[in-house]
Amino acid sequence: MIEFTPAYARMSSEQLRERASALRELMRACRLCPRNCGVDRLSGELGACGVGADPIVSSYGPHLGEEAPLVGRRGSGTIFLTHCNLKCIFCQNYDISHLGRGRPMTLDEVARMMLELQESGCHNINWVTPTHQVPMLIEATRIALEQGLRLPIVYNCGGYESLDVLRLLDGIVDIYMPDAKYGDNSAGEQLSGVADYWDRCREALAEMHRQVGDLQTDADGIAARGLLVRHLVLPEEMAKTAAVMGFLASLSLDTYVNVMAQYRPQHRARQATFAREVSAIARPITTAEFHRAVQDAVEAGLHRLDQRRASL
Repeated sequence: MIEFTPAYARMSSEQLRERASALRELMRACRLCPRNCGVDRLSGELGACGVGADPIVSSYGPHLGEEAPLVGRRGSGTIFLTHCNLKCIFCQNYDISHLGRGRPMTLDEVARMMLELQESGCHNINWVTPTHQVPMLIEATRIALEQGLRLPIVYNCGGYESLDVLRLLDGIVDIYMPDAKYGDNSAGEQLSGVADYWDRCREALAEMHRQVGDLQTDADGIAARGLLVRHLVLPEEMAKTAAVMGFLASLSLDTYVNVMAQYRPQHRARQATFAREVSAIARPITTAEFHRAVQDAVEAGLHRLDQRRASL
């Protein structure tokens, strides 16, 4: 148990401004994620993520459906960012991530959201799908810090991250919560539209762990700092769960892992034409498949397993 001051609150306003500026510079020939689209987002060009120079937000508010160390008694302060750098064919939030439901915001508006979430009693600020909008989020955090923001930042991402970007987040993000979607590259190409998902995800997970270590909680059991990994079990072992768990165990046997059972066919996975191409993804997982995934984690030596969502 620890008492804790958020990482960014130990930085000066000028230091945060410099980090935001360095991240924003990566948008000129965009390299914010491993896609390296190369478009000039600062001039209005759009790459794979579909976002230009300004933040776009779908919604925000206290969220009681996240992992227990984030939710506590008063909820996780989620800000759902619009669009995504991945194109998962089974995305449950495809109206936000693929179709772009949301509206452009000013940096001051995003800062105000964070302050409102703090005022409502949330335990943290949870950026959902931040990868492609992170320069704007860091600048908004600087603005909010000057107005009294003091909650931990949760970087809730899909696991397809740039090492250069993550290094610029060192000392700012308190809690990394990435997906570890697939334990090989072929699944990432087939299901999320990127050919090097597992290579980049492993690099990102290692860097995140280097920065913040294993998940730590405060005196009330609320997450204060560290790495929390999500893994969604897919039908017929399409997510290569054993490889994922083996890598997480190599980082630390104390890695906190949410082995998630709630896969249901969504978005393109529900479409008959796609189901003929990848038939397994068109059905929910079975109880046996979920238990096999949990066993993979146990056999790897992992013991901090969140199975709160395990009912099928």
